[in-house]
Amino acid sequence: MEYLYYPGCTLKNKAKDLDLYARKSAEALGVTLTEVPEWQCCGGVYPMGRDEIATKLSSVRALKAAAERGVGLVTVCAACHNVIKQVNDDMKNDEYVRTRVNNYLADGAPYEGQTEVLHLLEVLRDRVGFDRVKEKVVSPLSGAYAAYYGCLLLRPSGVMAFDDPENPTVLEDLLSALGAKTVFYARRNECCGAYAGLENEAVPKKRAEAIFSNAKAAGADTLATACPLCYYNLKKHAPEGMRVVYFTELLAEALGVK
Repeated sequence: MEYLYYPGCTLKNKAKDLDLYARKSAEALGVTLTEVPEWQCCGGVYPMGRDEIATKLSSVRALKAAAERGVGLVTVCAACHNVIKQVNDDMKNDEYVRTRVNNYLADGAPYEGQTEVLHLLEVLRDRVGFDRVKEKVVSPLSGAYAAYYGCLLLRPSGVMAFDDPENPTVLEDLLSALGAKTVFYARRNECCGAYAGLENEAVPKKRAEAIFSNAKAAGADTLATACPLCYYNLKKHAPEGMRVVYFTELLAEALGVK
């Protein structure tokens, strides 16, 4: 089972360990992640303007590389996943954008949104299967885990189609397969405010405190997330006694490849 893999900037710089955990875990589960050659930064934020053609090109180059190889494109970062999947939707459904991007690239056959964009969580759920993941666990997780989804995996729900936007379960299902006890709490798919920290640090601090308070009241001692932006923001504001861990690290730990 092979996919082209788009790691993104964070996982190739500040979060190299999270990238390594993803690759090692995938290998242990029979999934080959082949890095996109000469990939470029996706920009980190989906360009809303239809005439912002140049800002979509790096995503389209990665998508086109996967199409030419005949495989899906996998991401591990929620921000990269959000940008690339929304750009792919533009290429599939917006003739204005599609025509201008292909005219700009002028490289081989035009790209028309045919690549399947998957987050690694979707690969684990829909292709590998959580039963198979469970079979491969050699060191079950211990403790009470609260899954934190944030915004980017779930919204806009019509395009992302990742999970139920109001009641997602994929992270809890993965954690359960890894042997963990999971807790449900109200703020698991609310924004942590990470982006707002560039202008006003008080906003993400306040939102993180509310998330932690809610998770702790539900009995959690660890917060598990799948977004590097959320990961660093929440780690920065984590209260004493509360751990924040990226899902690839937990996966690698349980599979014995950390």
